[in-house]
Amino acid sequence: MKSLIRFPIFYFLLCCLAFCLAIPLLLYLSFKNKYKDSIPARFFLRRIRLRFYPTYWFHACSLGESKSYEPILEALLDQEHQARILLTCTTSTGFKYLSSLSQKYPQNLRVAYLPFEIFLPLWLPYLKNLKTLVVTEAELWKMLFWVAKVSNAYTLLVNARISDSSLKSYLLLSFFYRSLFSLIDQTLAQLPIDQERLQILGAKNIEVFGNLKIFSTPSISFHYSKNTPIILGASTHQGEEELILNSFISSKAKAKLLIAPRHPERFKQVQDTLRGICQKHSLSFSNFRESWGDVVLVNALGELNNLYAIADCVILGGSFEKIGGHNPIEPAFFQAPILSGKYFYNQKALYALVENILIITPQELPQTLASFDTLPKTKIKNHQHKMQHLIAIIQRTNQWKKPINS
Repeated sequence: MKSLIRFPIFYFLLCCLAFCLAIPLLLYLSFKNKYKDSIPARFFLRRIRLRFYPTYWFHACSLGESKSYEPILEALLDQEHQARILLTCTTSTGFKYLSSLSQKYPQNLRVAYLPFEIFLPLWLPYLKNLKTLVVTEAELWKMLFWVAKVSNAYTLLVNARISDSSLKSYLLLSFFYRSLFSLIDQTLAQLPIDQERLQILGAKNIEVFGNLKIFSTPSISFHYSKNTPIILGASTHQGEEELILNSFISSKAKAKLLIAPRHPERFKQVQDTLRGICQKHSLSFSNFRESWGDVVLVNALGELNNLYAIADCVILGGSFEKIGGHNPIEPAFFQAPILSGKYFYNQKALYALVENILIITPQELPQTLASFDTLPKTKIKNHQHKMQHLIAIIQRTNQWKKPINS
């Protein structure tokens, strides 16, 4: 089998040329704190030796993608206690997270930065026992899949999606992606539209699986008590805070309103806006660390999961303005009723995994909030069978079974 997989010489030479041209920039960036570890490791052979013979290899780009692997790794290690797993990434934030994760399983996990394309063949001696390579989203590095196939490993692309904005650039390089997808044995797409687009690019054995975030369980760092119902405006953007507060006032809902802006640099601006509206309508206003008034600005980070746990209704920001929406899985985990605008195009796969999200217009928000206590609770669609199916694919124990679509 190995002899049938050609070395991509033309692509390799192009990468060599790109590397040579980029050396001055790479040397300059390597002195910056953000890249002081990743660039020497990826481009200048620092600690290139693995000294490890993995049976499974999981690769992600950065922090968010790396986090999506944690429940999968736990499920895999629950079945294979002796599995040896290589975790790679390309960013320092991803590396730090994976390193902390590896401390929980020191006998099973090893973490490394992914070397640049031209250096990946140097890892071939360490991949003789490799069973499966799992790569997430758009980490489409040709030599990454090539070294796995040469090692006779099964290659799996998960969480695959092609957004509307990136489709044209993919199509312009369709000749390259066809050659790359010839090295990928199976692709798990987020949505049917992603499946269609991936097929055009030459992907094979595609299954609509959904987003891996469905497996992540939100953690609570503090348990808040409450003596009145809570309406939470979560991850809001400019224009949404004013919309939510005015709708809350019009609704006359018997509840406290908490508003958590998405970006902390906007805290002061949002505070001034909310305080001004509250004064006009004789409502008490407070910041999060103070005694809560009628309207509360959550000007603190890391509190959303704690607040989802006590919310009687969640208004999900980024969806009433053309932002693209935010993750509904976390509030749905606590079964909170969720209100959303129509602009959730970046989160379609996650929205499809949640039952009872109410999609409404800004004009409908006051009336909907007036009856917030009668709204249906959200629920994450049953996903345990999906985890079992995914682990079976990774272990290559059910390749003959019919795929499970979302």
